[in-house]
Amino acid sequence: MSEAMPEAEFGRFSFARHLFERDRLRGALYPLNQPPAGKGWNWDDLTGLLPSQPLAEAAVLVGLVPRSAGTQVLLTRRNENLRHHGGQVSFPGGRCDHDDSSVIAAALRESSEEVGLRQEQVAPLGYLDPFVTISGFRVTPVVATVDPAYIARPAPAEVTEVFEVPLDYLMTPGHLRRVNMEYRGRPHTVLEYDWPGQRIWGATAAILSNLRWRMERTA
Repeated sequence: MSEAMPEAEFGRFSFARHLFERDRLRGALYPLNQPPAGKGWNWDDLTGLLPSQPLAEAAVLVGLVPRSAGTQVLLTRRNENLRHHGGQVSFPGGRCDHDDSSVIAAALRESSEEVGLRQEQVAPLGYLDPFVTISGFRVTPVVATVDPAYIARPAPAEVTEVFEVPLDYLMTPGHLRRVNMEYRGRPHTVLEYDWPGQRIWGATAAILSNLRWRMERTA
């Protein structure tokens, strides 16, 4: 039987793995000085399903938390009473305000308001492809590392729960499935993860799928 790795050695191993994942992620993302343009990678899938008004700009934080057991993804479950996507699992984020200097600023502000993340606890790495929601938002996902010492302070009016899911689990193709549903009388397909106790689906699952796709292209 092999001896257990000493705690100090395990800590160095985990940190080295985190650095490797961070560098690999940077290669898969749009750089911080080049926010992605375009309507959204899923635009054609929503033909005839979107509201008639122009899309509203929004940003979410795809927060990656380095833990000793591996990188975790920070997720929330939204308050049931919210107008858009109430009760759904989502990333911290929301509509961009006129006062936001960038989509990064919007993602950081929303993360602070919703779950109490401080700006100095978040290190942005880059962007994923924009995603369009049926509710009429063009969402820019900002991928960032999050200080594992953060303490979640969810705003009750917006967030019911804050939790983490292993990145490895979410990047495993067999854990993601396609679900056929009907929306406004028309067939529509969404993505969904089979995660115990939480339904991770819709825009959140699609954004994670885009992260996996981009990482596979740079592997």
